[in-house]
Amino acid sequence: MSESDPIQSQPVRGRLKVFLGYASGVGKSFRMFDEGRRRRERGQDVVVGALQPEIPPDVRRVLDSLEIVPTLEVEGVSVMDVPAILKRNPQICLVDGLAYDHPPGCATAHRWQDVQTLLEAGITVVASVNLQHIEGHCGAVERITGKHVTQKIPREFLNTADEIVVVDAPTEGAPPGLASLREMALVLSADVLDFGLRRYLETHGIEPLWGTHERLLVCLTPRANAERMISSARASADRFHCEVLAVYVRQKELAEKDRAALEKTIAQARAAGARVDVLEGEDAEETIVEYARSHGVTQIFVGHSMKNDWHARLFGSALNRLVRAAGGMDVRVFPH
Repeated sequence: MSESDPIQSQPVRGRLKVFLGYASGVGKSFRMFDEGRRRRERGQDVVVGALQPEIPPDVRRVLDSLEIVPTLEVEGVSVMDVPAILKRNPQICLVDGLAYDHPPGCATAHRWQDVQTLLEAGITVVASVNLQHIEGHCGAVERITGKHVTQKIPREFLNTADEIVVVDAPTEGAPPGLASLREMALVLSADVLDFGLRRYLETHGIEPLWGTHERLLVCLTPRANAERMISSARASADRFHCEVLAVYVRQKELAEKDRAALEKTIAQARAAGARVDVLEGEDAEETIVEYARSHGVTQIFVGHSMKNDWHARLFGSALNRLVRAAGGMDVRVFPH
């Protein structure tokens, strides 16, 4: 190329599609590979870039019809062979399990960073991940399932997804907590899609007409899942360019443990940029709703205990009373 020739344009970024499972065994890997099979049958160039160590029989049958780029073994860990995939240059690369860390000495520290490289090279990636591996959700999932994970993908990376599919499973007769995990996954999916819409509008210079009058209220208590509520409210506020409020209705004779937890929660809210007000009132639900109406709140974020005691069954839970009183406002529930 001569000095007068124009610089060749960079490849268009590949699209990222994520199959999100809210629990192990819901079938996210099968759904992902089956989509790869169907795309290949439609004439698209598809390869498999990464597999998980254990492959169920139904997945193995689908893999028989797909081309697999062998992974590299580094200190007993399977690492995607990114140079080989780039040289092969497929249209679509399937990556089963985004949340894997690499041993020291690899070009990247995490598998999701390899996926970034493929996307930047113009390769579309279809990948899978479980909710428990999403940064910001690990703690909440661990409290429900008891499973601790150390390998995570940043929420910021997930927000770059062009499409996200929650792989559903029947909750009837399922272990306790599965419905809560499903709700978390659906809320996360909606948030990611909102980020995608905002990214599209900004890229095309379109001024969003929605969200300009949004105002969010987080209800703080000693035992609520405050970290998750505050994080979700902050993410929504960043999208809508709106204010986050947080309130605590003062309780008498708090135990020292609860007082310490509440102080920590209030500090987290302030650190996230929320305005925190302490309210006085005999009826906590009415006090919160009255504050919300006077401050133009459109969404209320509230924690909810999963316990089902006799008092709630007889007289209705605090959550039910709050939802009824908050007519016209959205109430987002975060189980704990």
